[in-house]
Amino acid sequence: MALALGSATPSIAVPAAAVASRSVSAVAWRPCPTYSDEVITSLGAPKEQIPQFRAQLKRLECGTVSVPLDYRHPDGRKISIAVTRLRATDTEHRLGALAMAPGGPGGSGYLDPIAMTLRNKEIARLNDRYDLIGFDPRGVNYSTKTNCEGTPPPNTGPGPLTKASAKRIYEAQAADNAACGRSDPAFLGQLTTANVARDLDRVRAALGERRLNILGFSWGTWLGAVYRSLFAGRTGRVFLDSPAPPYTSFAEHDKGVAAATERNFARMAAWLARYHTTYGLGTTAQQVRATVLKLRHDYDANPKTFTDLNRAIDGASIAQLAGTTSPQWPQAGRALAELRDATGPQAPPTVKKIFGAEPAKPIPGAPEMQNMTMNRATICNEDQSRLSFSAAWTAYQQRLKRNPVTAYYFGGGCAGWPLPVQQTRVHRTAGSLVLSGHRYDTMSAYEWTLQMQAAIGGKVYTVDDDVHVSATRVPECAADVTAYFTTGRIDGGCDGAKVPTS
Repeated sequence: MALALGSATPSIAVPAAAVASRSVSAVAWRPCPTYSDEVITSLGAPKEQIPQFRAQLKRLECGTVSVPLDYRHPDGRKISIAVTRLRATDTEHRLGALAMAPGGPGGSGYLDPIAMTLRNKEIARLNDRYDLIGFDPRGVNYSTKTNCEGTPPPNTGPGPLTKASAKRIYEAQAADNAACGRSDPAFLGQLTTANVARDLDRVRAALGERRLNILGFSWGTWLGAVYRSLFAGRTGRVFLDSPAPPYTSFAEHDKGVAAATERNFARMAAWLARYHTTYGLGTTAQQVRATVLKLRHDYDANPKTFTDLNRAIDGASIAQLAGTTSPQWPQAGRALAELRDATGPQAPPTVKKIFGAEPAKPIPGAPEMQNMTMNRATICNEDQSRLSFSAAWTAYQQRLKRNPVTAYYFGGGCAGWPLPVQQTRVHRTAGSLVLSGHRYDTMSAYEWTLQMQAAIGGKVYTVDDDVHVSATRVPECAADVTAYFTTGRIDGGCDGAKVPTS
């Protein structure tokens, strides 16, 4: 899950000059990992692209860079950052190195250079004139890491969440956070976006690059903004897709996501009304909204169990369906229509497909694509909200009131996290910057793009869709991204992912 981060109180920022004064290790190059066909397809490559993946893997250079665990003590304990490079194919016209900042926090970027070359031919052209740089942030995949297994929240049963049940969830999460934070505080306390940015600058220096260009996605946009603020003189062109806000607050994040999701449901309702003959949920957006809201209330009052599902379907299930983005609207619309008429005992086919899917089993030899310990530690180290139960319950009630169709999530956030809050501030600097906001994005609300622009400057490039980080995936938009990194120029936006036609 891509979480935007918020502001905190004590700052531990280390001046860039202080970091620069220390000696920097070279990249320790080594053979790249090998992957089975099953692993490659699990990473998202279609079977027909396996030969291309393997061809790019042969070109990929893999190594590690040694960095300080704690930049306040640069001569102390060292950790390893895993890094990859796909050298530019047009060496005569090479423009530099382009680092991909992954989502998360906790996402792996190790294989992102290969992913870019396979995504579409427009974005693949980045590798003509740029070395594509991937890396695993500290705490993730092939970089030095630690893990504390999370404990699932207590089962509170179907139906509306009661205050007593919410308190059990909150207290369990707070206890789990406390246990995790105390498991390896020396390491977990150094999992911050600022430290990842410092690691990335060590990677830049180890590669022998004077400047680093950055292509950031979701949480990687916060990383890109922090890097640019700490190392302005070493930053080239920067494109940030689905920007985070310029602050780190779990509570504000949840509030923004809930509001954006409810807004996007209005688009979904209008779309479902357009295809009333298919879904039968209403001929106007207002009728669809009323139908779905009634479904939510009905399923909260009378949750349904089906013999072939291991969970009950309640109002939260309806909210989940209503909160989907446009690529899932046809499937969600079918499920809503089925649930309106469902009598059991077995679940209707689309409902079973969505809510009965088994979690994917680990594949031997697969790289770790998301480390949830790093996710939790980075968010909680930077989160100033850390709400009490009373404040968390009040915020939840407000989300339900303001977003009655789609809001359903309650959690304790960073309650109980035992390590101190650490703050990083972003600010305006000179240099080329594009903020790619998606007008209907539910994971990175569009207003965050405008807030980030007010904080750090740059040009807004608006993608007119609701698909998170789609700018490099939609060929029309990807061509603009490549042109930007090639020429430094870009227009005001693109249409983005197309809404389904039925």
